[in-house]
Amino acid sequence: MDFLLDPLGYPFMLRALAVVTIVGVLNAIIGSFVVLRGMSFYGDALAHAILPGVAVGYLLGFAEKDSLFWWALLAAAISTMLIGWIRHDVRLKEDVAIGITFSGMLALGVVLISTTESYSADLTHFLFGNILAVGNDSLVRMLVAAVIVLLLLTVFYKRLLLISFDPEHARVLHVPVRRYDTLLLGLIAVTIVASLQAVGIALMTALLVTPAATGYIIANRIRGMMIFGSLAAVLSGVIGLYASYYIDLAPGPAVVLVMTALFAAVWGVKRFV
Repeated sequence: MDFLLDPLGYPFMLRALAVVTIVGVLNAIIGSFVVLRGMSFYGDALAHAILPGVAVGYLLGFAEKDSLFWWALLAAAISTMLIGWIRHDVRLKEDVAIGITFSGMLALGVVLISTTESYSADLTHFLFGNILAVGNDSLVRMLVAAVIVLLLLTVFYKRLLLISFDPEHARVLHVPVRRYDTLLLGLIAVTIVASLQAVGIALMTALLVTPAATGYIIANRIRGMMIFGSLAAVLSGVIGLYASYYIDLAPGPAVVLVMTALFAAVWGVKRFV
């Protein structure tokens, strides 16, 4: 019992456990759409595309984490609109639109960051995350973002599901596919920005994709995929945090490693048993 209870005596561990629960469930549910639609590239691209927003906020003197969150969200919104515009108006495939936006935004972020010599210490948490440094304000912001995303997903669930699996049928039914497609991209964007402090840009794709992929192996329906993915994400988060506490590992990478190991174990059982 001491093994389980000792870490709970520290407030930062309690906050970290709350963080992995919130962002784990959120990413597993939104990530189910990402996995089923083959949009993992979008998640990775958007995680990197927020860099210019963070850089602009930093250069304008908004170095606090709370302020940089809003600049990151602004960059994510701009990136989402650019992807939608290139895809629908220029009539290019989604992966091309994502690639153009991703490379352009990332290059802009690198150029902006290179103009200052003191960025490294302040922006490192956006690159690699730091679950243990999440404060009460950041925790509340993550919770609010999760509630909003999941509420919108619940309200528009059937239409988002329809445009994801059968967009042509959706058009026949006069469902505004472009509008709901943009909504889904926006929900993914908010999910990514809300989760960045936990694992950072470098590992964001794993958080968005791996638990959902684990749920996909277990379940035959998307609701089951979301449920099992959420369980996998929370379990991986708790085990990863305890491993980081007792073995002195970086918490974000430890959580992702456990997620990967759990996916491999589930895949192995499914394949060979």
